[in-house]
Amino acid sequence: MSNPGFVYIMTNKSKTVLYIGVTNNLCRRIFEHKNHLNKKSFTNIYKVEYCIYFEEFSDFNSAINREKELKNWSRQKKKALINKKNPEWKVVITEQGYNKKIDSFAKQVSDFLKEFEKENDVPPCGLNDDL
Repeated sequence: MSNPGFVYIMTNKSKTVLYIGVTNNLCRRIFEHKNHLNKKSFTNIYKVEYCIYFEEFSDFNSAINREKELKNWSRQKKKALINKKNPEWKVVITEQGYNKKIDSFAKQVSDFLKEFEKENDVPPCGLNDDL
């Protein structure tokens, strides 16, 4: 049975450095980079802390092969890959997990009501005032 794997791309604050890595535990690995556990590492020297891209694989060997492939690409090609999925180069993974945009409470309630009405065939609020 194979272990899953991840290939990830990280950058620094000014987005001038790209680092490609492979791991079997993405959140743990991001934690290690952000906390600069290896003081002599490339990511520590260049202050690489922001995961802006990742791919998940069902087996670790496939992830290693993809990492090797990406490392041979030109910077332009790597940027195009990132831009395809993450054009604003926002952080997509943190040491706590997937980084999701948090909507306001009002928007969350509105979205919930829309889904509830669809699933339960209930008319929107205010349309059955005579009940």
